[in-house]
Amino acid sequence: MKSTFFRPLLEAAVAIFLVLGAARWVTGLFSKRTHVYQATAARQMRLLFWPLLALGAGLSVLPAVAMGEGPVSGFEWTLTLGFMAFTLVLSGPALLLHLRYWMLNHDTTLAFQPTDNRFEVYEAGQRLPFERRDLARVERVTCRARHSFWAKYDYLRLHLHDGRIITLTSLLTELEPLAVFLRSVPTERKGRYWCWV
Repeated sequence: MKSTFFRPLLEAAVAIFLVLGAARWVTGLFSKRTHVYQATAARQMRLLFWPLLALGAGLSVLPAVAMGEGPVSGFEWTLTLGFMAFTLVLSGPALLLHLRYWMLNHDTTLAFQPTDNRFEVYEAGQRLPFERRDLARVERVTCRARHSFWAKYDYLRLHLHDGRIITLTSLLTELEPLAVFLRSVPTERKGRYWCWV
């Protein structure tokens, strides 16, 4: 009974995933490379794929055990809850970072094209008034836990002379090209195991 219910859902999810991936690939062939970065669904899915997969694997065990035929022993419940806790420990930090970064940058737009010396940040459609010469220093924070689900979550903080701080997270784009572009500004590089802002 369980397989007759979950199998069509799994097949539909795989079909949708393949169709969306193929559509993205085809449109990527004919689209012009953009220099405007936002927290798009594709970027979020790229960051969240493994954490959500781990979370789904952990949570899928509970219905399988609960709806199984026959009684479930205490040992089986212990294994089930242990596996769920393990997957939450693996995926939970990445999900928390993603939520935090989304809260910081969901209305942020970054216009960045180094060949034209263009670097602009917009919040809710309004350009933040600063120039490159207004930057006092740049703080670049990367993740040291390279083999974790949250390894791709990092951020860049722009400290302006007037005291303002602009935070750009990896939810927008890869930040290393931007850090290279701003290399003339004093840069402080830090490595953390969990890049909470």
